Amino acid sequence: MSKVVLSYSGGLDTTVAIFLLKEKYGFDEVITVTVDIGQPEEDIRKAEERGKKYADKHYTVDAKKEFVEALMQLIKANGEYEGYVLGTALARPIIAEKVVEVAKKEGADAIAHGCTGKGNDQLRFENVFYQYGFRVIAPMRELNLTREWEIEYAKEKGIEVPATKEKPYSIDENLWSRSVEGGKLEDPTFIPEDIWEWTADPKDAPDEPEIIKIDFEKGIPVALNDERMDGLELIRKLNEIGGKHGVGRTDIIEDRVLGLKSRECYEHPAATILIAAHRDLERLVLSRRELKFKRFVEEEWAELVYYGLTNDPLFDALNAFIDKTQERVTGWVKVKLFKGNVMPVARYSDFALYKPELTSFDTTAIDQKYAEGFSRFHGLQGRIYRKIMKKLSH
Repeated sequence: MSKVVLSYSGGLDTTVAIFLLKEKYGFDEVITVTVDIGQPEEDIRKAEERGKKYADKHYTVDAKKEFVEALMQLIKANGEYEGYVLGTALARPIIAEKVVEVAKKEGADAIAHGCTGKGNDQLRFENVFYQYGFRVIAPMRELNLTREWEIEYAKEKGIEVPATKEKPYSIDENLWSRSVEGGKLEDPTFIPEDIWEWTADPKDAPDEPEIIKIDFEKGIPVALNDERMDGLELIRKLNEIGGKHGVGRTDIIEDRVLGLKSRECYEHPAATILIAAHRDLERLVLSRRELKFKRFVEEEWAELVYYGLTNDPLFDALNAFIDKTQERVTGWVKVKLFKGNVMPVARYSDFALYKPELTSFDTTAIDQKYAEGFSRFHGLQGRIYRKIMKKLSH
């Protein structure tokens, strides 16, 4: 009996895929796997219900712990790709690994997913699936399906799915971010009003700002307003607080791996707050050259995550550098949340390179006359160049 394990979200694409894997590919048994990375409990419940109803067997796997660990590294790396905080991208290899575990356990002949041939997720999933030598099936890509066709197919089969022709958005939600794409958003001139769920419209956010304090230990956030929390609890709490203030909306034109540009909308209150606070603390404790070089590392780190290449040896090397820089990123930052904005307003660390006794205009710890010699040589080559050009022009 042939078996296929399907990475299952419970949405339109993957639910339709259950039927297609039997009808078009001839599999005797379809096994669905939903991986919990912090989606709303209702989404997990619905995915379980649909999986058990339409598939031959269903698994729900809890990977929140692994995802939070990955997110802590993302915070240390200030993980961001073209303004996108990498919530979906970072989750995909974790989901893929859990799907592989089930496929091995079940002795599956193949692994399937519901990704299209135009997006990034096909690459992120398949990089992991191929690593373990599995045959990979992608019905949406291989059959060249459209979402409109899938919606009609679902109606014909009596499949209950959330997408409709009126709201054909593709929504992906986890602990770190909520992404919305497709439908009317494919028109870059369209201004969306009905897609936001995590964040209040900034104009409707509280008229009084809120200041919160975040403690970090070696680059990892460990406390909110002096109350220690694990990563899962802290992120959830910040999503709630930040969302109330309209913090964490992103509407961008993004460069996909394949070279296509796409319009993507994201909500990520906790991510916005934590990365802003972490960057601010780094500026206090890291040297100028550390900060400069780390920016290059962060860009490469984010691109590897976006491309789904977290198994590349370079990724391990970049993390080693990042971890070294974080040894001193311990302290606290206070940020002000107001009408969609996050503003660091205070910070402290025992490792601060900022020394008020040296910087203050009201101290004499440094004799200002010493700066004159430096100033004589500062910009010297530029001044010489200007004199030469002025001479040649006459």
